[in-house]
Amino acid sequence: MPQFADIFANRPVLADGAMGTVLYARGVFINRCYDELNLSDPNLILSVHEEYLQAGAEILETNTFGANRFRLARHGLAGKVAEINAAGVRIARQAVAHLKEKQAGEAWVAGTVGPLGVRLEPLGKTGLEEARAAFSEQMRALVDAGVDMLIIETMPALNEAREALLAAQETAPGLPVLIMVTVDDESNCLDGSSPQHAAALLTEWGAGAIGVNCSTGPTTVLTAIEAMRGATTLPLAAMPNAGMPRAVDGRNIYLCSPEYMASFARKAIAAGAQLVGGCCGTTPNHIRAMRSAMRAIDAQTLVLEGEATTELSTETPPAPLGQRSHIGSLIEQGTFVTLVEIVPPKGIDCSQELEGARLLAQLGVHAINVPDSPRASARMSAQSLCIQIQQHTNVETILHYTCRDRNILSIQSDLLGASSIGLHNILCLTGDPPKLGNYPDATAVFDVDSIGLVNLVRRLNHGLDIGNNSIGASTNFTIGVAANPGVPDIEHELRRFAYKVEAGAEYAITQPVFDLRLLENFLKRIEHYRIPVIAGIWPLTSLRNAEFMKNDLRVSMPEEIMLRMAQADTPEAARQEGIRIAQEMLESVRPYVQGVQVSAPFGRYGVAAEVISNVLPKAPAQPE
Repeated sequence: MPQFADIFANRPVLADGAMGTVLYARGVFINRCYDELNLSDPNLILSVHEEYLQAGAEILETNTFGANRFRLARHGLAGKVAEINAAGVRIARQAVAHLKEKQAGEAWVAGTVGPLGVRLEPLGKTGLEEARAAFSEQMRALVDAGVDMLIIETMPALNEAREALLAAQETAPGLPVLIMVTVDDESNCLDGSSPQHAAALLTEWGAGAIGVNCSTGPTTVLTAIEAMRGATTLPLAAMPNAGMPRAVDGRNIYLCSPEYMASFARKAIAAGAQLVGGCCGTTPNHIRAMRSAMRAIDAQTLVLEGEATTELSTETPPAPLGQRSHIGSLIEQGTFVTLVEIVPPKGIDCSQELEGARLLAQLGVHAINVPDSPRASARMSAQSLCIQIQQHTNVETILHYTCRDRNILSIQSDLLGASSIGLHNILCLTGDPPKLGNYPDATAVFDVDSIGLVNLVRRLNHGLDIGNNSIGASTNFTIGVAANPGVPDIEHELRRFAYKVEAGAEYAITQPVFDLRLLENFLKRIEHYRIPVIAGIWPLTSLRNAEFMKNDLRVSMPEEIMLRMAQADTPEAARQEGIRIAQEMLESVRPYVQGVQVSAPFGRYGVAAEVISNVLPKAPAQPE
């Protein structure tokens, strides 16, 4: 029998999401007894369980939230408590068995117990002993059917929570019991108790783990969890609704996106939660996004625990940095590096991009940077454009590689292929979420984030896949990362940058810099884990372009620059002013960084060349 000490021993665990929400979406009317579907339509319940397992859930809750004598009596089913609960366990077990048959992992089955749905004394007519007997009846059926644990959830008041906990202790001594309260807008229990008080009492009463579920959404649950953490040493669980439902075309719809729930999962785990999942409104898509966020945390944890900095001992270590690529050689020698960014086209014709690369190569630009579907737009693959540029222009490229669209299997396959066809410079990025792009409903993957990706590439450079299996040779990538000196939460950015360096980053490229003070501060703050830094330079093309950078992309833009762009009275004057500003910034940052990356706004490669002209090699003078 698993215990919470075993379940939460190594990392946070992911539970499933709502059952009723998915059933309602499949056309089951809300006036049905959803628990009874365990008997009348077990295949429907099985399919929902299997969807959650496929999404990455590791704890499967039985479809028995309301399967107590009081709630079932409303449907004339009070005599079927044992039958409905046993069927719920049997279906969940069947789903887990199917998972094991596919060798796709394992999961625990949790017997789910919700509130009785009646008022207890002294506010109601149901006595405490009667309530405890009802809980015991349901729990006995769940335990006899073979659950791994009990999850008592959505407890509105501490007196009811105590009766449920006593029933569990009497019915199933030794079985792990998680009990969760629900909270109001102020993050207090519905009987007015504070989350700290609830945590202290539930701990005193002998719960194995405690937490908060349902409620008004992720924010209130997170606040309650943060308060509970200071009042208990027990494992904490956080399983909120997907926000508050809104009436849309006559239906109540929960509007929290999967990405928002993934963000909640990260914050809850940072606050001390060891189990996260979802309640009303959450679906397999939400759980899948949370799973991806947790994989990224797992990869980052490897770095934090020192695995990334441990010297890997293999028979195929990478070559020295200067021998891996031209860019690696320049960085190692201390040469001031010049890069220009060329964005892939939205179609299959890349002739304009190749022509721009030829122009830049002739001028002496060291390498071409190729973004990977920036702002989550659908474009030609960066890898394809990189190899075409190298084949047609003989200039080296830096492949931007994002985690957004690929799981860890695809990432390894892509990178092995990239190395085999001669791409040896990788810029490791997390990637913009799909909601920023043209297809906001597209599914993001995020098995790892940029920190985990750096760790993975470092392993490939040592001839090892993510499972420490030999791949026969080093991929010999130079490993670059991104940095943003102007981000509002600079402390978070600095922490992540440090993790990237510890994971194996060898150089960094910044977001466009318009405020030298921000760059100077950033460089000063990273002195203890400094790697070569290449500053991003963006030639503004108009006042509207400057406003977009400042307001939409949240780039720090000094008012002086905004004023200069506003004073340009023609499009050509604005273009020239943007070039002058970029040239001035390049000269300003030059003493502090190891190179610059100049963007070519709207495919204007001549503009990029003009900005960078002063640092490009000069053509030899012609004899008179």
